[in-house]
Amino acid sequence: MTEKLYEQDAFLVKFEAKVISCEKGKKGFDIVLDRTAFYPEGGGQPWDTGRLEADGNRVKVLEVHSRDGEVVHICNHPLEEGTAVTGVIDWDRRFDLMQQHSGEHIVSGLAHYLWGCENVGFHLGAEVVTIDLDRPLTQEQFVTLEKTANWHLWQINSPVEITYPSPEELEHIHYRSKKALTGQVRIVEFPGADCCACCGTHVKSPAQVGLVKLLSMQKFREGVRIELVCGDRAFRYLSRALEQNAQVSHLLSAKVFETGAAVERLLAENESLKSRLMSLEEARFAALAAQYTGAGDVVLFEDGLSPDGLRRLCGAVLHSCGGRCACFSGDDDSGYKYAAGQLDGDLRSFVKELNLALNGRGGGKPDFVQGSVQASRQEIEAFFQRIFSEGVYLL
Repeated sequence: MTEKLYEQDAFLVKFEAKVISCEKGKKGFDIVLDRTAFYPEGGGQPWDTGRLEADGNRVKVLEVHSRDGEVVHICNHPLEEGTAVTGVIDWDRRFDLMQQHSGEHIVSGLAHYLWGCENVGFHLGAEVVTIDLDRPLTQEQFVTLEKTANWHLWQINSPVEITYPSPEELEHIHYRSKKALTGQVRIVEFPGADCCACCGTHVKSPAQVGLVKLLSMQKFREGVRIELVCGDRAFRYLSRALEQNAQVSHLLSAKVFETGAAVERLLAENESLKSRLMSLEEARFAALAAQYTGAGDVVLFEDGLSPDGLRRLCGAVLHSCGGRCACFSGDDDSGYKYAAGQLDGDLRSFVKELNLALNGRGGGKPDFVQGSVQASRQEIEAFFQRIFSEGVYLL
C-alpha cells in the first residue's frame, strides 16, 4: 500500500521515495513508489503532474491513478526497482486544483445549508468547474449563493479541518456524501460552510481560495448545473472580460459601464438598416423579375447578396421568366454562392454536374438548390455556355 503523503500535507511539494515496481503500460511506464505526494485522479479532481528525479535524471510524471490501494505514476521513462527518487509536484497546477476544489466545497456546502441542495455531480475541468445540484434555484438564489460564498472567504477564516473519525464519532457528524461509505472515512470541514467526506486536496484556509465567480446556471435534470471558477482562474477570467469590455467601450465610444446600452442601440440601428436593405433588395428583385418576364432560362450575377438574398432573388425571377433561373453572388477570389430553381422541375442531375465542374458543394429540393462554387465568373459562364450549346438541362 502506497503511503499517501498528499493526505497528510497538501502543501508538500517535494518528497523522497523509493521505486517499488516499474512496468511498461499503455501510456508510458507505470511506476509505483513506497510513498507519494502525487494526488491520483479521483472524486472529480484531476491528477497531479510533475517529475521524479534520480541520479541526475528527470522523469516526467504524466498521469497518476489509484489501483488497488497503490498509487501508479505514469511516466515517460522507466526507473529501476529500488531506485531512490525525489518527487517534485507541479505546484502551480496543484494549487490551482486546490483552489477550485475548495471553492466547490464552499459553494456546495452553502447551497446545502441554505436550501437543502444535494451535490449530485462535480467535475473539475481545465477551464471551469461544474456542480450539479438536485433541485432548481432562482436567479436571486444564484446571486445570493455567490455573494455568500465570497463573504465566507473574506470574513470566516477558520482553518480547514481534516479528521478521521471513528465509526461511533461518525454517527454524530452531519456530513455530505454522494454515496454510503464503509471503512475509514476522511472528513473535510470548512467551518461555517461545509462538512463533507472527501479524499482530495484542499487549501489550509478559505482566504486562500481568493475569489469565487459563478459563471452560469442552467437547468439540468431535476435541478441545475452551475459553472464557476475560483482563485487565479477567477482573476484571469475577470481580467479577460474587462479587457474585452474595454475594447467594446473604445469601439463604441461608450463608458465602461455603459457598453450594454451602447450595444442595444447598435443592434436597434442594425435592425433598422437590415429592414431598409430588405426593402431595397425587394424593389431590386421585383425590377429584375419584371425585366426578365417571359425570358425563359436565365443566369444572373448580383453583387453582395447573402444566401437568403440569393434565394429571394432566384424565387422572384423564377416566377416571372417562364423557365429556369440560376443566380450567383460573390467574386473570383473567394468564390460564388448560388441558388437555382425550376418550377415543378428536377435539378438533381444538373446540380451534381455543376458542383463537379466548378468545384462546388450544395443541394436542396428537386426544384430548388443552393450552394457555393470555387470558380471564376468566366468559368461559371463557360459552364452555362456549354450547357446552352449542348442543350443539356436546357439551362
